[in-house]
Amino acid sequence: MQNSTKSPSKRSRIEKKMDYIIYVLFSLLLVISLISSLGFALKTKFHMPNWWYMRPDDTEQFYNPKEPFISGLSHLVTALILYGYLIPISLYVSIEVVKVLQASFINQDLQMYDDDTGIPAQARTSNLNEELGQVDTILSDKTGTLTCNQMDFLKCSIAGTAYGVRASEVERAAAQQMANDLEQDGRQSSVSSKRSKQDIELETVVTSKDGKDNKPPIKFFSFEDDRMTEGNWRKEPNVDMIILFCRILAVCHTAIPELNEETGTYTYEAESPDEGAFLVAAREFGFEFFKRTQTSVFVRERYIGSGQTTEREYKILNLLEFTSKRKRMTVIVRDEEGQIILMCKGADSIIFDRLAKKGKTYLEDTTKHLNIYGEAGLRTLALAYRKLEESEYSAWNNEFQKAKTSIGADRDTNLEKVAEMMEKELTLVGATAVEDKLQKGVPQCIDKLAQAGLKLWVLTGDKMETAINIGFACSLLREGMKQICITTLDSESKEAIKENILTQVNNGSQMIKLEKDPYAAFALIIDGKTLAYALEEDMKLLFLGLAVDCASVICCRVSPKQKALVTRLVKEGTGKVTLGIGDGANDVGMIQEADIGVGISGVEGMQAVMASDFSVSQFRFLERLLVVHGHWCYKRIAQMVCYFFYKNIAFGLTLFYFEAFTGFSGQSVYDDWYMILFNVVLTSLPVISLGVFEQDVSSDVCLEFPTLYQQGPRNLFFDWYRILGWMGNGLYSSLVIFSLNIVIFYDQAYRVEGQTTDMSILGTIMFTCIICALNFQVSLIMTHYTWMQHVLIWFSIVAWFIFLFIYGMLPPKISHSAYQILTEALASAPVYWITTLLVTIACTLPYLAHMSLQRCFNPMDHHVIQEIKYLKKDVSDQVMWRREKTKAREKTKIGFTARVDALIRSLRGKLNKKTHSIESNKSYPPS
Repeated sequence: MQNSTKSPSKRSRIEKKMDYIIYVLFSLLLVISLISSLGFALKTKFHMPNWWYMRPDDTEQFYNPKEPFISGLSHLVTALILYGYLIPISLYVSIEVVKVLQASFINQDLQMYDDDTGIPAQARTSNLNEELGQVDTILSDKTGTLTCNQMDFLKCSIAGTAYGVRASEVERAAAQQMANDLEQDGRQSSVSSKRSKQDIELETVVTSKDGKDNKPPIKFFSFEDDRMTEGNWRKEPNVDMIILFCRILAVCHTAIPELNEETGTYTYEAESPDEGAFLVAAREFGFEFFKRTQTSVFVRERYIGSGQTTEREYKILNLLEFTSKRKRMTVIVRDEEGQIILMCKGADSIIFDRLAKKGKTYLEDTTKHLNIYGEAGLRTLALAYRKLEESEYSAWNNEFQKAKTSIGADRDTNLEKVAEMMEKELTLVGATAVEDKLQKGVPQCIDKLAQAGLKLWVLTGDKMETAINIGFACSLLREGMKQICITTLDSESKEAIKENILTQVNNGSQMIKLEKDPYAAFALIIDGKTLAYALEEDMKLLFLGLAVDCASVICCRVSPKQKALVTRLVKEGTGKVTLGIGDGANDVGMIQEADIGVGISGVEGMQAVMASDFSVSQFRFLERLLVVHGHWCYKRIAQMVCYFFYKNIAFGLTLFYFEAFTGFSGQSVYDDWYMILFNVVLTSLPVISLGVFEQDVSSDVCLEFPTLYQQGPRNLFFDWYRILGWMGNGLYSSLVIFSLNIVIFYDQAYRVEGQTTDMSILGTIMFTCIICALNFQVSLIMTHYTWMQHVLIWFSIVAWFIFLFIYGMLPPKISHSAYQILTEALASAPVYWITTLLVTIACTLPYLAHMSLQRCFNPMDHHVIQEIKYLKKDVSDQVMWRREKTKAREKTKIGFTARVDALIRSLRGKLNKKTHSIESNKSYPPS
């Protein structure tokens, strides 16, 4: 209950902006109604006495020249009713229909259907469809949302020698990108590249031998190197160090083995996925951990001595567990020969600081390998050992037991001090590199979202080290990214803690401002205790300012309520659209607080889904939900709303013009049935088809050109410039429709028999022009046509003539002045059809000219893509197509692409240095 938050009511930004547009139109309605009533009052006062046929001496109160105020006030009500078509009440009904259909398309998208679970995507509300296309920041849970907690042992460094030839995902992507770049460079650079590839060995990019290896894959073990497998490590020069390396993997852990009776192999229940991967690697190298007791660990060792499998017991003397502060784990064991050995694994920076002078033999080579592994996106740990004398160990153990059995606040501090006494003078053995397995498609999804310009914050309850490792795995963090870690010390007072946090925040902001490297990237990492202070009123805006300037943000050890508070801070502080995504009950507050909540129907129940606005079964489906459906829905709704205001202004103002033209009489130029059918039938279906079926580009192109998504967050299709532009277009169309019809039909016959137009004829002709002009206008807006859109557009125009024909055939008591109006009066008059065509062209010409000029001189991104697809340049000119796709990525410092780009810069730097060195040697031959 303490972590619960109030469930908010959510409305999209377009819907909120529509309210202001309605206020503008209502103000316009009031203005023209006041003008009309004022005009009517003046006419009544000054002109009514001269109109003898109106009997001013014996008239009703509403037309009494002596009481113009009463006349004007009564006419105000008439004008408000008459001009009410300026307010698009039917817009809300049409939008609801469109949004429901859009939601059904999301629900039925097979690309977001999970075959494994049989769960499709689901739009649980239709209010926020267009909001999916305007997201700026994604706030995500980690466990169950991003990760599946699976590690694969990929590479290792033992005694200064690197083992493992299979490339990581980052390395393969970098190699592919470099190959594409070389292909685009042309012949000259290709020759230079070939020479460089002959002279320079790229140690980092090595192809896998999957084609030659038909072995079934081993879970947690993707290592490939014939020098280490099948006992071939016995032929290596540093056999003793390899044995020690494998024994550290097999012994230094807290896992429990479980025998799989079907396969005869052991699986391991480990505290972390890393430990499980290390134990599988040790087993594959010939050191199988198979039993644990309270005091011992048992390992089956193959390939030792005569080659027979032997079981060795290692008695556990002491275990110094891994903590976020220590960043290492140590176990002290006694082997069967009675030797006491300290085995330690941990972060390389921690291990290297504790090496003895004689233990740094392989430090330089191991550091080089660790840097390469880090660039390849792998998680690394360093391994070290130390042999202990009995007397030294006994003295230390006495101190350790005293600290362990002590009671008080200083117990942890004393244990840490005693551990520090033993964990020193170590000898470096090597390092491990594992590849973190995220959920399927997560790195690619994050990369695509980053290219689309979205920011991603990770809010997790896990410890900082775990969150950082996941950050590296999904490319939110990468090698070379500067980490700003904000933490607190429990021993300080509250005032001192706040002062310390404020100093760290200011230092981080200053560091970012002073950075001059354009490729520099910063990551903000903060824990829950510190976040509690950072979210206080006097500090939260400073914290938000720092966080927004960083490429990625990771909040660790946060409570469910803190997730909601961070989401609220980002939403209110930036004023931009936020999306919260999670899979558990602890994510409900975040999901409800975000502008859009997305629940993942995972293994943690359905609480997150029940509280969400949209649900998916995997994080990777978020890519399509936003980049495709979000982009489409935003543009569809934006264009639909703008067009709706355009058509209502174009129609409503013609009523005002005619009333002013007829002395503010309050008379409508149109038949009542015309006005009733205007929004209900004759113009509603095409605009609904615009909102449901319009696609500026296909779904594949949306994913290939992710920068198109930024049209939503930048609000390019529903800003005031575009809204007022469409209103101006409606004003222009209304003037053209009214003025051209008046000019043409005012004082000349429209039939060869000499008949002139009356009010019903003029109204019918004007209404025909309106229907044709508005429907042709919506057809120009569309860029993607289906048979359904053709049917609805042309049906709306044909339906008008069908109605006019049927309505005119009804008895005069029903059709009134419209009796036989089409068959006898208009159909046979050429000027009727010519005027309709002329007015339609005149109304649509400005929009057509605007779009033509924009596409020629200032095209938007989707205009360029549409041109390429129309000319089929994506097929005939692949180089240009790839170049355009490369340009269509937001410059980002997170994601898989950013990591690959960083690796490419590193590799090219090495190439340039090596090439320069080779050319220098050629220029200055030895004398």
